[in-house]
Amino acid sequence: MNGTTPTKADKALWQALAAYGCIACRKDGTINRHVSIHHIDGRTKPGAHRKVLPLCAEHHQTGGMDAPAIHPWKARFEQRYGRQEDLLAEMLGEIHP
Repeated sequence: MNGTTPTKADKALWQALAAYGCIACRKDGTINRHVSIHHIDGRTKPGAHRKVLPLCAEHHQTGGMDAPAIHPWKARFEQRYGRQEDLLAEMLGEIHP
């Protein structure tokens, strides 16, 4: 992986987010815990491994019109589900009340 190495705390956060499931699927009314970690703002900036979203393959890279993928349709994804930073804040509020 390019960028900095995730810390133990980063990996613990990722596990909690993975258990939460794909944020976009949840917005669509389903639970999908088959996710990968999407970095909101790259992997090299300070704190980058804490600014992440759990996304299923469809919402991360392979989706289409019915399920816009963040890569390559970021604007369409955010129009449907909300800004990535807002999604992260929402999830963190639920997993760390």
